[in-house]
Amino acid sequence: MRIEYDIKLGFKDVMIRPKRSTLKSRSEVSLEREFKFLHSPFSWTGIPIMAANMDTVGTFEMAKALSKKQLFTAIHKHYSIADWNTFSSNLPEGIENYIAVSTGISEKDSEHLASVFKFNPYLKFICVDVANGYSEHFADFVKQTRDQYSDKVIIAGNVVTGEMVEELLLSGADIVKVGIGPGSVCTTRIKTGVGYPQLSAIIECADAAHGLSGQIISDGGCATPGDIAKAFGAGADFVMLGGMLAGHTESGGELIEKHGKPYRKFYGMSSTTAMEKHVGGVADYRASEGKTVEVPFKGDVDNTLQDILGGLRSTCTYVGAQRLKELTKRTTFIRVNEQENRVYTN
Repeated sequence: MRIEYDIKLGFKDVMIRPKRSTLKSRSEVSLEREFKFLHSPFSWTGIPIMAANMDTVGTFEMAKALSKKQLFTAIHKHYSIADWNTFSSNLPEGIENYIAVSTGISEKDSEHLASVFKFNPYLKFICVDVANGYSEHFADFVKQTRDQYSDKVIIAGNVVTGEMVEELLLSGADIVKVGIGPGSVCTTRIKTGVGYPQLSAIIECADAAHGLSGQIISDGGCATPGDIAKAFGAGADFVMLGGMLAGHTESGGELIEKHGKPYRKFYGMSSTTAMEKHVGGVADYRASEGKTVEVPFKGDVDNTLQDILGGLRSTCTYVGAQRLKELTKRTTFIRVNEQENRVYTN
């Protein structure tokens, strides 16, 4: 046993200090980024915000809506081959640049991934997703996937430490997903005691990834547009959202009515709800590590995207970053005990 005494920080522990700026308007800010990847020959241009590969968020409908604004969607892994074929029959132009095919690491998952690419060879991104990215088997699966799909962009995760980011990049990943336990419907930290405050995880993992010319995704913990700005300021290349994109027309999850108002169900992918839906229940050797909640229905996702993108542009103007790429260089975090005045809250 050992103890690390360095303080680790989450989004709620800091704010971004404003700086003098030559920008006259938020309209002068460009949120578009261009990335080249460590292994894949493909280059990507867009706004690096992603919908999470949860079946209540990473839907085909969400992908169509987000791709119009050059945002990304990691499609959840529970769509059938027939679902993929139906989706592929009427795709908006260029959407293949803004979606990833998600997979687990079982033999069945591998076969399903191969079938998706057999019928949809134009797809460019793979998201290899497990809750615990620290197993040797996971790194081996990433290696096998790189050998099998040498030209694809491979996303792999989740981890929260620099050494494992390096391991996955060297195993064949282009982008590493960072985050254990910060999600709004994740109970891993409660059930296991395992986790890492998200802001510190981003800072440490980004440093490791960028040293090898890789990228990271901050996955989880963002409750407001300001949190997204903090993630980018800390060095994240992409930011993945779950709860902030739940509850929309384009989201998954059962639509229900309570007290005369519409809600959508939103749940973690390790929750009892998800496991009963996809694998027949919670296995007797494990515990549920997710919540099921009811999110007030928010309508079309475009309104939420405007709020997110507008807030991010505003952050850039406060620190003088004309491009999103410049935000981390212009960011100074200050430690705080409070974030907002909560006299009037819903």
